[in-house]
Amino acid sequence: MTRRFLFSGVAVGLLAAGIWAHQAQSPLPVDARADLVVVDKAERRLTLYSNGIALRSYRVALGREPVGDKDREGDERTPEGRYVIDWRNPRSTFHRSLHISYPSAADVARANRGGWFPGGAIMIHGTRNGAEWLGRAHRLVDWTRGCIAVTNDEIEEIWRAVPDGTPIEIRR
Repeated sequence: MTRRFLFSGVAVGLLAAGIWAHQAQSPLPVDARADLVVVDKAERRLTLYSNGIALRSYRVALGREPVGDKDREGDERTPEGRYVIDWRNPRSTFHRSLHISYPSAADVARANRGGWFPGGAIMIHGTRNGAEWLGRAHRLVDWTRGCIAVTNDEIEEIWRAVPDGTPIEIRR
């Protein structure tokens, strides 16, 4: 009886986790346009703004070393500062991605003073292609190499709402 009870409890827990991982929010209106993206690293939250009003917030996963500013390639940190969404990749290995204009001139100068390469290819993206089954569960750990990850449904919304040239602030 104890094994059956334990098995039932595990099965219910897995079912609940599966439902949670794939539960959808109400969609962002198709015509919504953001004029600012703010990422709060400490809160693991990305918020889209239009004229100072929050349109939608998303929980995110960050680089594996989320505390501190990005210094160099390979440090697995998400940069901090003011950048711009400057191009997009519809064929990303992470189900669409929006490029963040890191490194800035100041980032390059800081890296040069330290004698290292600042890195690049910092993106807002969905989950790795083939891993969409993770849904929201991907956010349970910081797993990127410095990027900002959301679910695939969320990157579809962000992709539509955030035009190239949109400023992004990444805060501690």
